[in-house]
Amino acid sequence: MGGKNLVVLFLVSVVMAMVPGSTQLQASQTWSLLKIQQMLGYPAVLGHWHNYTDFCYGGDYKTTSAFVECYGDSVTQLHIIGGGGGSPTPPPLPKTFSIDSFFTTLSRLPDLRVLTLTGLGLWGPLPGKVSRLAALEIVNVSGNYLYGELPLALSRLGNLQTFIADDNMLSGELPAWLGRLPVLAVLSLRNNSLEGTLPGSVSDMASLRSLSLASNNLSGNLPDMSGAKNLQVIDLANNSLGPEFPRLGRKVASVVLAGNRFSDGLPPELASFYLLERLDVSRNRFVGPFMPALLSLPSIEYLSVAGNRFTGMLSGNMSCGNNLKFVDVSSNLLTGSLPTCLAAGAVGKAADSDSDSSKTVLFSANCLATGDDTQHPSPFCKNQAIAVGIVPDQARRKPSGARSGLVAGVVAAAIAAAVLAGVAVFLAVRKASMRRAQARPPRRLVEHASSAYPSKLFADARYISQTVKLGALGIPAYRSFSLVELEAATNDFEVSNMMGQDSHGQMYRGRLSNGTPVTIRSLKVKRSQTSQSFNHHIEMISKLRHRHLVSALGHCFEYNLDDSTITQLYLVFEYVQNGNLRGRISQGTEGRKLTWVQRISTAIGVAKGIQFLHGGIIPGLFANNLKITNILLDQNLVAKIGSYNIPILSETMKSEGGSGNKYPSDSVPNGDKLDIFDFGVILLEVISGRPITSIYEVEIMKEQLQSALTAEGTAKRRSFVDPAVSKGCSDESVKTVMEICLRCLAKEAVQRPSVEDVLWNLQFAAQVQDDWRGDSRSSEESPLSPSQIPRDLEDDQ
Repeated sequence: MGGKNLVVLFLVSVVMAMVPGSTQLQASQTWSLLKIQQMLGYPAVLGHWHNYTDFCYGGDYKTTSAFVECYGDSVTQLHIIGGGGGSPTPPPLPKTFSIDSFFTTLSRLPDLRVLTLTGLGLWGPLPGKVSRLAALEIVNVSGNYLYGELPLALSRLGNLQTFIADDNMLSGELPAWLGRLPVLAVLSLRNNSLEGTLPGSVSDMASLRSLSLASNNLSGNLPDMSGAKNLQVIDLANNSLGPEFPRLGRKVASVVLAGNRFSDGLPPELASFYLLERLDVSRNRFVGPFMPALLSLPSIEYLSVAGNRFTGMLSGNMSCGNNLKFVDVSSNLLTGSLPTCLAAGAVGKAADSDSDSSKTVLFSANCLATGDDTQHPSPFCKNQAIAVGIVPDQARRKPSGARSGLVAGVVAAAIAAAVLAGVAVFLAVRKASMRRAQARPPRRLVEHASSAYPSKLFADARYISQTVKLGALGIPAYRSFSLVELEAATNDFEVSNMMGQDSHGQMYRGRLSNGTPVTIRSLKVKRSQTSQSFNHHIEMISKLRHRHLVSALGHCFEYNLDDSTITQLYLVFEYVQNGNLRGRISQGTEGRKLTWVQRISTAIGVAKGIQFLHGGIIPGLFANNLKITNILLDQNLVAKIGSYNIPILSETMKSEGGSGNKYPSDSVPNGDKLDIFDFGVILLEVISGRPITSIYEVEIMKEQLQSALTAEGTAKRRSFVDPAVSKGCSDESVKTVMEICLRCLAKEAVQRPSVEDVLWNLQFAAQVQDDWRGDSRSSEESPLSPSQIPRDLEDDQ
């Protein structure tokens, strides 16, 4: 946030370059400023404001975080910059705060042209009274807790040039009246919960220079943006936009579309965008040939096409632009060799002493001839290209009857040669995979013990952002509970509220005083331990918050009054009350079973949860013993992993004389691949609709799945699929899910796919299903009710 504030201050200096000598501020406006200080709870950044302060004089009260500028005897600029830029984001202001009254007070500064109110804990819907500040030109209200839709009153601010409201909880659709703002040049609404499509009126905004709507829930195709002739920066990353690449004007300098659903190929006209400095289309669904001309654009500095399915052969003689500093082509289907102009900056490669090593180049997970083990063997890229229809599979054409005898002989010889070649390739791939597995350093437990909990934890900006998002989804912020609260929530842990008991302790259902339903897990602990010794565990648990996990809400210690040691630990989790996945698949009644689209959506959700457990926190959690009965569904059919391998559970077992897990979470041999196998078993039941209760059944159904995949025609595949959904799914979608399921169930751990590979295939299956149905509805997750915000941070991840 600090960098953005500097940009805003720079704009302010341009707007207010000519200010005459200050005079005494009007008494009514002095009163308004002091009233604002009071309504904000006397924040530290306003500690220099007093009754006797002459705000227009420019005395000691001015700091980089809080100052006022005047024109004559009236305030024209007000800047109050709270949390952010490395400081902990403040909590929302108390319940007594009224944003409506706050803007009533602001309206008593009628000449206000520049308003900065960032990181102050403001909450509530942005009121229509903002239109009373008719002179406003620059507004920045980022890093607060503003929610609801953008008010129509904003459209009456005819002088508004810059509007920034990043990192809030704004929702609803982007209004068409944005096109009425005649001089709006900068619109930034990053990290909110806006949904729907981008209105066509945006394309007619001739003054628009920067449009930033990253990390929202926008969907659908973009309007033709070539009419916004002055547009230079467009950042729409991490939405659900697509599938068509937008039309843009030639003045554009930065295009960031990462993490969306754009597909097909890049438009050829991109190669003539000579002012383009930054292009990021990573993590989409692009297919087709990579455009080498992008590397040689005269202004290009940053280029990322990672995580797509681009094909083509690179060669050493390809040229690069003089300004190119960063290139990421990893996780595509590229062959050939790395261009010489990129080799010096390639990660993992040593640069020649006289070569330019100022570039950073990432290229792993292609089929390039680099001489290292970061690449797939060349047949992989060809087969993947065939699988997604990028290149024709000539080998599947059948010979005509007249030449069948000759062809049969040729085919027999070809099959023999192919078998030998296949065995050689398999052995080579397996050997390389085993070598990579052995070379990979084991994950080690990194314990972030801190006596300053929770202040250290809440200083983590990424965690704060995640917390705000989950809070907006209806998941309360993580906190410490008192034993009295938990006793009240469970009616003194009454037996009727007990949900179950295992080797770790009891599980209770409860309801907090604000009505939030929760699940409370009671754990006995070793007597000699204090709260300090649990800090690193609590810090880990507090980060277990994700859209596709049953998230942690807090903890409570029960103490021994004699020596202040802990006798009991309570962990509080959200309560998911719509049953488990098996109840909507193999045990579901007619009419309640999930459709094929919903099943893919659920599988994607589980995979995202696994991805977060593996890499979204440090240390990652592996060997989570995933089962379909532990995949819970909320009221919107969003899948949540209900049980996972929290290290403290293993330590509790040991302290009570149990054996605990054989290995710590992060050092389980092939722990990530164990989770992939378990996911394959879940996917097997999702596809077939038959309950799987033993490893023996898994082996039988795996053979049936293999047989269905290799059979000619579609009949056998259809017979394997749950009859409740077999008529409503495309064959290509079914086949893709079956293939990734079979790979997950591979006997050798090193042959199982990564969770990223699983996700890509499931999302591809969802896309082809959408195309087959002609259905524009989200294929990734169930729609949420308007009162919720349907996005988390993994994605972060």
